[in-house]
Amino acid sequence: MKKIKDTTIALLIDGDNAAPRRLPAILEEISKEGTITIRRIYGDWTTTGMSGWKDLLNANAIQPVQQFAYTKGKNSTDSALIIDAMDILHGDLVDAFCIVSSDSDYTRLATRLREAGLYVMGVGEKKTPDAFVQACERFIYVENLDVHDERGAAPAGTKRPEKPLSSNAAFMRLFRKAFSIARGEDEEAYLSQLGNALRRLDPGFDPRSYGHGSLSSLVAALGDKVATRREEKGDALMVRFRK
Repeated sequence: MKKIKDTTIALLIDGDNAAPRRLPAILEEISKEGTITIRRIYGDWTTTGMSGWKDLLNANAIQPVQQFAYTKGKNSTDSALIIDAMDILHGDLVDAFCIVSSDSDYTRLATRLREAGLYVMGVGEKKTPDAFVQACERFIYVENLDVHDERGAAPAGTKRPEKPLSSNAAFMRLFRKAFSIARGEDEEAYLSQLGNALRRLDPGFDPRSYGHGSLSSLVAALGDKVATRREEKGDALMVRFRK
């Protein structure tokens, strides 16, 4: 029996455009959104380029899908993944999709799945074209999938910027737009609603991109611009701009 409010996810991995070493972190991140009921990875398994994936398949219950490169220099993996995605869509098998690739060829697929009312996540490198990132409702950069602690530590080997976060003009424009969407009549915004607004404006938004493991840690770093307080009832964190 399906659990109430349990989101089912189809995880489709372009093996030609993803690194095997990232798989455990990707599975952990996606599992926060729901239950991964379909797990498939696409590629030409007759080539040495896919060898790094083979030891991970059984351990993580991932189904390999063979796709021969019929023409040299052409990537046919994306076609196989797209066809399967449409079959899954029309079979009404899941509530959400996660496409693991940095390839912009999946932009139209992500858009089509969202048009059908499904939640779409993308996972790829920071070099991923913006068109694919924006086509998803949430995009996760693999560079951010290093271990964090609950206090909001930055990824291992990553230095936090020396300049205050509030000096990042591009980020502050995004933050102010999100705040204007999330704020109430009293010029305060719930932290959770602020986070939702940030991701609606930028599907690739992630506090880890700015050296913070959580949104609350990021907001705390904006202490020169914003103030926070705990709501008297419910203990929710409220955010407002300083005057």
